[in-house]
Amino acid sequence: MGGPTINFPVNLMPLPLLQKSAKLESFEGLFLPHLNAAYNLARWLIRDDQDGDDLVQESFLRAWKAFDGFRGDGARPWLLKIVRNTCYTWMRGNRANDAAFDEDIHCAEDAASNPETILLRNIDCELVQEALRGLPPRLREVMVLREFEDLSYKEIAAISGIPIGTVMSRLARGRLRMQRALAGVAERSVTSVVH
Repeated sequence: MGGPTINFPVNLMPLPLLQKSAKLESFEGLFLPHLNAAYNLARWLIRDDQDGDDLVQESFLRAWKAFDGFRGDGARPWLLKIVRNTCYTWMRGNRANDAAFDEDIHCAEDAASNPETILLRNIDCELVQEALRGLPPRLREVMVLREFEDLSYKEIAAISGIPIGTVMSRLARGRLRMQRALAGVAERSVTSVVH
């Protein structure tokens, strides 16, 4: 009259939910450590904190949807490529505005420093940020990925979808433009002090 009855504990989740949970844990473990890098790239490309935050959220959703296609190598470059593409798509549709950069948020201050040091550090930080903001998006992108995110030329090439030689030439052009912009500011400062 029937075989033995098997009683499963009530708190066992159905298998599909267990699999989804494992997938979510894997996704979070791979990509959440790169959330700051994603936000940094978006913020510099878009030049607006709120829009950058929105685009990072959209990028994470896109990454989640494409996660089954991720092959396990290079989580950071894979995610940053999605962020980059999301930002460029947004810029094509919205023409990135020239929103003011919030110096209070992006120029870290050391409370232990004296006021003069804080002032000089903020001026230097502001000048560098101004020079970086003045770069075209393609140059600004490789500068942020190399100088702020410390990615290799190979990783930048993979993220940007360009050859390594193009990465190197864009970095060289970006550095040169920044150097010229900063030299021009320094020259104007000296001239204004002399007169």
